[in-house]
Amino acid sequence: MPKNLTSEQIAEFQENGYLIVSGLFDAEEAKILQAAAKADKAFSKHAYDLEDGEGKKAQLVLWNKAGEDLWGAIARSERIVHAMEALLGDEVYHYHSKMSIKRPRTGGAWSWHQDYGYWYQNGCLFPDMASAFIAVDPNTKANGCLQVLSGSHKMGRIEHGRFGDQTGADPERVDAAKKKLKLIYVEIEPGDTLFFHSNTLHRSDQNTSETPRNSLICCYNTKHNNPYKKSHHPFYEPIEKMPDNAIKDMGAKLFENDTEFWDPVEDDTVGTKQE
Repeated sequence: MPKNLTSEQIAEFQENGYLIVSGLFDAEEAKILQAAAKADKAFSKHAYDLEDGEGKKAQLVLWNKAGEDLWGAIARSERIVHAMEALLGDEVYHYHSKMSIKRPRTGGAWSWHQDYGYWYQNGCLFPDMASAFIAVDPNTKANGCLQVLSGSHKMGRIEHGRFGDQTGADPERVDAAKKKLKLIYVEIEPGDTLFFHSNTLHRSDQNTSETPRNSLICCYNTKHNNPYKKSHHPFYEPIEKMPDNAIKDMGAKLFENDTEFWDPVEDDTVGTKQE
């Protein structure tokens, strides 16, 4: 697997605010991710329910530290970290990770939002941040794949607040953006990865299918954007990058977990939409 993105891929990210890299994790690695997500009892224990205002709920499991387990190996893998540094033009550090869970038939929707719509509250002065959204299960329209508005990162941060039953971006401005920008349904297979800018508008529908939609999201901040105040997410710490083969080497450790989870309901700076 190439460690570096091409200049064309970097230009695509800068223009559109997102980049899809198919097969960033190969078939064997994708199976490891799927097996680990199903076997990890900590996910069921620490899952945080988020009502979507339409009778269904999505779930998140969140953690700050990229540890020595499988999830840490992914977040610290050279292929992810090198890509992030190329896309953001600076050294990056692990801001946090989360597993987004949409169970069959009951998985809730996410309203339109920008990640920086929340993260700027944490003392991050610049939107020089991004996420790697890794498909654990097939992501389809039927099970609520992510949707992005291409080029919306160029709009800057949109006002976020409580609108109706959900917390998200100002719907009036979002509606105007939808008339000008292309809506992309990110239908991807296990192991495919979507990189997206922290100001890229994104959302997802309910899971109306019989299949789950689990997705691992690893979020990164740039070194020069080290927060000026303390929050529930960490300050800059250098990433100890792990070789890409570490993921397969950890395949035998699926039931080991040293991740320290946290509950966003305990943090008053956390919005209810964090996908």
